Amino acid sequence: MQTNIPKILFCCILLLFPLVCSYAQEIPKTNSIEIRAEKDSLILVNNLPLAKLVREQDSLLGLFETDTLKENNQNQVITDIVDYSAKDYMRLSQREGKMYLYNNAEVVYQDMTISAGKIIIDNNQKEVYAYGIVDSTGTYTQPPVFKQGSRTVEPDSIRFNFDTERALIYNSRTQEASFNVKGAVTKRENDSVYFMKNVRFTTSEDVDDPEYYFYARKIKFVPSKKIVSGFVNMYIADVPTPLLLPFGYFPLTEETTSGFIVPSFGNGNRGFFLQNGGYYFAISDYVDLLTLGDYYTNGSYGLRIESNYAKRYKFRGNLRFRFEKQYTSERGFPDYGEGSIYNLQWSHSQDSKASPSSRFSASVNLGSSNYYTFSQNQTNSANVLNNTLRSSVSYSKTFDSDPGVNLSLTASHQQNTNTGKITMTLPTLQASVDRIYPFATKSGIKKGIIQNINLQYNLRAQNKFETTDSLFFKPQMFKEAVYGAQHTIPLATNFKIFKYFSVSANTNYEENWVFETYDRSYDSVNDREVVDTIRGFDSYRTYNFGASIGTTIYGQKNFGKDKKIQAIRHTMRPSISYGINPSFDQYYDEYYEVPLADPTDSTRVEYSRFQNTLYGAPGKDFSSSLGFSISNTLEAKVRDKDSTATEPKKIKLLNNFSVSTSYNLAADSLKLAPLSVRGSLPIIQNKLDINFGGNLDIYALDNNNRRIDKLNISNGGSLFRLTNANVSFGYSFSSKDFADKDNENEDEIDNESYRNGGRRDDLLGVNPGLNGNLYPDDEEEIEGDEKEKTDWYNYRIPWDIRISYTMTYNNRVRNNEISSHSIMFSGDVELSPKWKAGVSSGFDFVNTGFTYTQFRFQRDLESWRMSFNWIPFSARKSWNFFIGIKSSVLSDIKYDKRRAPDRTISN
Repeated sequence: MQTNIPKILFCCILLLFPLVCSYAQEIPKTNSIEIRAEKDSLILVNNLPLAKLVREQDSLLGLFETDTLKENNQNQVITDIVDYSAKDYMRLSQREGKMYLYNNAEVVYQDMTISAGKIIIDNNQKEVYAYGIVDSTGTYTQPPVFKQGSRTVEPDSIRFNFDTERALIYNSRTQEASFNVKGAVTKRENDSVYFMKNVRFTTSEDVDDPEYYFYARKIKFVPSKKIVSGFVNMYIADVPTPLLLPFGYFPLTEETTSGFIVPSFGNGNRGFFLQNGGYYFAISDYVDLLTLGDYYTNGSYGLRIESNYAKRYKFRGNLRFRFEKQYTSERGFPDYGEGSIYNLQWSHSQDSKASPSSRFSASVNLGSSNYYTFSQNQTNSANVLNNTLRSSVSYSKTFDSDPGVNLSLTASHQQNTNTGKITMTLPTLQASVDRIYPFATKSGIKKGIIQNINLQYNLRAQNKFETTDSLFFKPQMFKEAVYGAQHTIPLATNFKIFKYFSVSANTNYEENWVFETYDRSYDSVNDREVVDTIRGFDSYRTYNFGASIGTTIYGQKNFGKDKKIQAIRHTMRPSISYGINPSFDQYYDEYYEVPLADPTDSTRVEYSRFQNTLYGAPGKDFSSSLGFSISNTLEAKVRDKDSTATEPKKIKLLNNFSVSTSYNLAADSLKLAPLSVRGSLPIIQNKLDINFGGNLDIYALDNNNRRIDKLNISNGGSLFRLTNANVSFGYSFSSKDFADKDNENEDEIDNESYRNGGRRDDLLGVNPGLNGNLYPDDEEEIEGDEKEKTDWYNYRIPWDIRISYTMTYNNRVRNNEISSHSIMFSGDVELSPKWKAGVSSGFDFVNTGFTYTQFRFQRDLESWRMSFNWIPFSARKSWNFFIGIKSSVLSDIKYDKRRAPDRTISN
């Protein structure tokens, strides 16, 4: 015990020590009786016997002394050391048989700790009392706090009996799982069972003044397991609601458990409905299963199955399957329609520690092309705007050999939701051998043209299907499969000449295997081409050559270190390349179209039997071309605004401005390819870059808008003819960019739309989800000083804006039109610490109208969340209002009202 008493008083206490030992040996065992303490309330402790050892620490003397209370073995009631202390005094009354601890008193026994303003240990009745004290202002302070392990109880007072180990608690406050529980009177039966009277429990942080709570007159409380109550009523703002239950069961376990999921009720264009009702199966710590169903009064129904699985340091993933049977109107009516839609999603990732030499991964999203358009139970509008579904399942293996060998097996799928066209490979086999340097030295150092010679081997074999949504995985789909294999051996080298010029040369050998070819002939009777399928192995071989030379040139203009712009640096990278592609006309045949009406009017048709095979036909035309390109970068050194900076700041003025073209030496006409111009113009460093590009053609067009071998300037035009151009930029900024302190770059949003092939950002809107949350990042709780800052709001209103702009110009056949021109924007503003509003929209300048638009509002109601999501126009016109409890334990207590988009199924 740390104390401030004088040394003389301390010596007096030591003189009384034998009397204390004698008194402790004569404590009789008696049954507990009810004794009222000095305060008006009494509360629970937990299994606190009389002290066996007393530790006293004197901060003035610097002493540490231990007094031992000796007892006869037959009368011993304590099992461990009890430490206790108090700030003002500790008084032992031999006459009353009590010990008093006052002001910041604390008693520690095993894993239990009681702290309070005043603690009394009654040796005669074998009871302990703990309660607060009243300060000079009449305020009740230092109420008891009881801790045992991770559990904390904060009552007004405690009364506990040593023998029966029972206790009475008044106005106790404790937290179990997501619940905060407050009971007027609590009776402790044992360590695991409590009976409570006049109880309120809530997920609100303030249990004394909650936004809502459940009130029960009597409950049975089993910590970390359950709350079982009698008649229970829900109160909101201390006002009773019609939500009454004759009894209640509230699970408190922090472990995942199985249970029913309460459906949402509403009405729509398919009648009244129950949505998202089902059962959750907590199968094990590694896998779970969620089954949900929907039912509509017009007969439509839906089924959802979801499962998450994970094994630490091995793998993790999730599987989702959704099916809906939909009816429109009623049978016999002219607008009646029915249809079925489905969607399958699977995501699997392997931990890098599981197997360094092999990896299995999956990202699957396939189903009906119109699933996101017609589904009655999905609110992610961005998925509707995404017109491509992609899937990939792959396994890769690396063999530890010299040279290394890599093997992968992949199944892929790509589906256009607008046309219903599906392209699928099942499977794709790829194998490769790492680069081999046959002339390199044993030290591994490679110099010159010979030592840098290297070659590789690559194999790619595919089984490919092209089908439609209606024929997916039906027998006809497999009948139209094309398959083959492609072998590639690239041979290359590189070296330097004249110290500054880098030269590379390469040749590529390719062999293609197919198992079906097509012979063509002309049927003069029916005046049509006849295609015969020839089954059996066939192959063709191609090769090409190429070389390039390039260098880097630097130029710098210095203006002086005293200038704001100290220097400008120009980096130029010119290169020249040459390539030869031989003609493989030996793989081509011909036939003549001779019509019966006029046999003299025959037409020669040239074809290859490898047309429409997996890898197509080899090239028939010989080409020998020169390529020219030059890339430029402009940078500036400017004086830093920070006077303490020792180095100037580097900024880019022009990034990767490149010009390229090619000249075909073997062509008879139109030898020069259009000039390609690309570049990026930095406007705000690391924030805003304007990307631009275009093609300039030197040749003119004839009256049929076909390129002719005549210069455009000779045809009365300019030197170059702009055939197409595009400009685009994306920019995001927020109030943090104008704050006093530097702002770190935020990670992009990872959402379902992006996983399905859409955008990372929210330019296409936000999915509120089943819990109505439009801003998932707000789930992170603010603690400490940051929380205090939000209590008083200031003029700095947080906001953020994202903008995406694109324009495409097309003049390929004198159409001289802007084919696409649009701007998309999205922004959010925090109107107050509890209010957020946002909008996602855009404008199409070509079609003169707004693009997909969404307004969103969200209010943080402490324990509740309220949100409103509105799409004011377009085919997705709808709105959704949600208010519900945040806590996942009570997520079924909500009100969700929505107007779904019209989804009419045609016959």
